[in-house]
Amino acid sequence: MSGGAPVDVATVLCQWSAGGLAFLWITTRRREVGLGYGWLVRSIYMTIAAVGAATGFVFQPNGVRDAACIAMAVAAAAALVRSTLRSSPAASSADEPGPAFDPRGVRSVDGFDTRWDLPGPLLGAVGVVAAALASPGDVVTVLHLARLLAGAAFLGVVTDAMLLGHWYLVQPGLRREPLRALVRHLASVWPIEVGLLLIPTGMGSVLSGSIDDGYGGLLGWFWATCAITTIALAGVTVAALREREYAAVMAATGLLYLAILTGFGTDLVARLTLVS
Repeated sequence: MSGGAPVDVATVLCQWSAGGLAFLWITTRRREVGLGYGWLVRSIYMTIAAVGAATGFVFQPNGVRDAACIAMAVAAAAALVRSTLRSSPAASSADEPGPAFDPRGVRSVDGFDTRWDLPGPLLGAVGVVAAALASPGDVVTVLHLARLLAGAAFLGVVTDAMLLGHWYLVQPGLRREPLRALVRHLASVWPIEVGLLLIPTGMGSVLSGSIDDGYGGLLGWFWATCAITTIALAGVTVAALREREYAAVMAATGLLYLAILTGFGTDLVARLTLVS
């Protein structure tokens, strides 16, 4: 197997948290989803970023990437604290109203400046770039960087979509448009992710037999199945969300659970197969 950079767990965690925080901002800036969704997602990616920094420091050091992961975790924590303070009635004033409530009593983000969610993914992007620049000399750095950035968006959006689907259990009165938007973003990122992984030396070489995956081509076909299934699940999710019944949202969430598995398979199986 050859043609790519070694799989670096710390870089994967950096990508995942950066992409997830980026799509959190894309969702929260609409000012429809309850504050609790932001608390949940920031907590998750703050933890992933911190674990990424620790993993990199211990096993695969990269000073800039690891520092960026720490900074990303701190930025997510700062946004979390800020959003929590804005949810307190004591935070309200005559010229700065407190959080609004939707008809079902779920606090909205009206009292929280969603720009606080921007530093996290920007710092994470710095870490991703640093990881790409530190790739082995025989790796095409521009292609590797493009793959890492696309992978960050791909892993982040599919995870956020599943989390948002679950959030409808807490905020059932939420319009379906925020979830539809994330699924559309997933469908938009998919061809970029897959296309970059097919560029030589890439999965196209594995599928053609030019690169031996060590399993008689099995990994190549497994990757292709994951890639095709992911976009198919996105399409079926969009169709499910057209149904009026509330159960359709839960069905869409179940489909997105599967999309996470196939999405990670699309990204990570390619990385493992193309290890130099």
